[in-house]
Amino acid sequence: MALASGGALAADATVNAAAGVFTLGQINVSAQAAGQPIGGSSLSGEEMRTYNKPTLDQAMDLVPGVVSSATGGQRNERLVYIRGFDRYQIPVMMDGVRIYLPADNRLDFGRFLTPDLSEIQVSKGYASVLDGPGAMGGAINLVTRKPTRDAEAELRTGLSFDNQGALAGYTTYGMAGTRQERFYLQASGTKTETTHSRLSESFKPVTSENGGNRDNSQTADWSMNLKAGFTPNDTDEYSINFQKQSGKKSAPLNINDAVANQRYWSWPYWDLQSVYWLSNTKLGSASYAKTKLYYNSFQNGLYSFDDPALTRQATSRSFRSYYDDKAYGGSVELGTDLIPMNTLKGALHVRRDDHKEWQRLYPGNFVEPKQRDLEDTWSVALENNFHATEVLDIVLGVSHDWRRLHEAQDWNGTATGTMIDYRRADSNATNGQGAVVYRFSQTGEAHASVSARTRFPSIFERFSTRFNGTASNPDLRPEKAVNYEIGASERFGSTRIEGALFLSRLRDVIANAPIVINGQSTTQSRNMASGLYRGFEVAVTTSLTPTLDIGGNYTLTIRSLSDPNIPNMKAVGTPNHKLFLHADWRPTEQLSVVPSVEAASGRYSQSTAGTVFLGNGGYVLANLQASYDLTASAQLSAGVRNLFDANYSLADGFPEPGRTMFVTARYSF
Repeated sequence: MALASGGALAADATVNAAAGVFTLGQINVSAQAAGQPIGGSSLSGEEMRTYNKPTLDQAMDLVPGVVSSATGGQRNERLVYIRGFDRYQIPVMMDGVRIYLPADNRLDFGRFLTPDLSEIQVSKGYASVLDGPGAMGGAINLVTRKPTRDAEAELRTGLSFDNQGALAGYTTYGMAGTRQERFYLQASGTKTETTHSRLSESFKPVTSENGGNRDNSQTADWSMNLKAGFTPNDTDEYSINFQKQSGKKSAPLNINDAVANQRYWSWPYWDLQSVYWLSNTKLGSASYAKTKLYYNSFQNGLYSFDDPALTRQATSRSFRSYYDDKAYGGSVELGTDLIPMNTLKGALHVRRDDHKEWQRLYPGNFVEPKQRDLEDTWSVALENNFHATEVLDIVLGVSHDWRRLHEAQDWNGTATGTMIDYRRADSNATNGQGAVVYRFSQTGEAHASVSARTRFPSIFERFSTRFNGTASNPDLRPEKAVNYEIGASERFGSTRIEGALFLSRLRDVIANAPIVINGQSTTQSRNMASGLYRGFEVAVTTSLTPTLDIGGNYTLTIRSLSDPNIPNMKAVGTPNHKLFLHADWRPTEQLSVVPSVEAASGRYSQSTAGTVFLGNGGYVLANLQASYDLTASAQLSAGVRNLFDANYSLADGFPEPGRTMFVTARYSF
């Protein structure tokens, strides 16, 4: 199949409905085809399945302008960057509802599973102000599935194997649903487990890693989604949803750090849960109202041990850290076409984040009192789309965001410590954006946009002492970025070409600054750096013959950050060059063979202490998958990732898995 990489490749509303896309959960797509943010991309569930991308970070590597990475360090988290912007600067949503971790928002993209998704919407640079605050560098929206027939079900199962052929993990997915004239119901669940990952055979053993099976590389995740909807007529829809995901993992060691500097961490639970209401009601002949209400919770445990076997907690380096977070809020969006040649929309968002944390400390087995952070965030937005002609739209948007901190606590010391109430400071910001979209042919479109957005710093950035390694800063200001973009797409027969030029100017970028307090050297989060991100992306798909499609996308991203207090400052996590090539060969009606190549140049990461910027080499990965349709309802697939067993790293000291193989089976009716 040809990969729908972005531009105007999103399907129309009819195709979305047939594919089971939960359109009520899509984000705003003003002046574009359904499912496609201005200048953004959409990735279908079928594409994620075709290229065997079971987690969100892996799926994002298919999209031009987007790259996955890893934190390095002891946290063992998977990351996603959009044109150089990181996880703090790109909101993640589920059906348009923000997924936000109140304390630090350090989302681990590897914990989000894709089998239950019908689509991923990716905004790049230009993210509508109607969708809420914080989209400084774009946004990611995970759109769940919705039943399309009277009765339907799907089962998938898969096994993965390491480069020695040993069983390394499994994935199982199930879904059942019904779509009736006036209502729909659906239940689905996914479970995946990795018992180990195995390093490339060309990896050379070191003191902290002897090669073969990567120590402490096991993970396990499961998710569940329940959905009920009411459609009283052809225009209105009301839905209640329950989403829960739970995970646990360990953290491999840094192969370059000395034994004395290693940290032995594990996460026995990482649990997200959300109940949310979505609605769309037509008001008269030319207006509508959309509402969202949600209640989210996050429970997390982080355990630190004295030994790499994760069995002993007796010294001061050990602890058990607990998070218990809740968030609730909602939004209302109103829109009207009553003004001729014009669509006017407005939105109001409100959210309350309630974070509680505490630790069990060793030696002594002392349990801290619970510390609380309580904060409200508001946003009001207005967007106007002037339909200048049948083929030309001019979109202008403005929003004002503000945040009020009610409480910020910390515990100072052990059993003889005291509760700290940090000085509170509020913040606000105004955002503006504009875009022009010109549909110059039946299949071609050009756009130009500018978007000035801000991002409020998290509780962690303002108040966390990082285990007494830094100082708090209640007055930390929002980061700011102005994003510029021009792009176009067109189809020439069976060939589709699309591309974009982008440039972003950043200021007040938050970084750790070296400071001295009471004669002691430490660091503090400050608005310091300025930044310039620029580049381009291009994607091409074509059908060479009726049985062979080929395509690919390339992204150039050049990032620079500068600050007089940090010599030789580097932008981490993103390579300058990223390439994805793919083909789909169908020698028979039942058989499909899909080879692909993923390549990237080197990138920078930071040392464990955060004091040195380290370079990592690039990589080229060859992948292959073959699928065979046993019947119209049953399919078998087998494939291999990293076919040539390349030894490579995304973060210094943390080599990625070598060759992995998989087999999957799918049955649907």
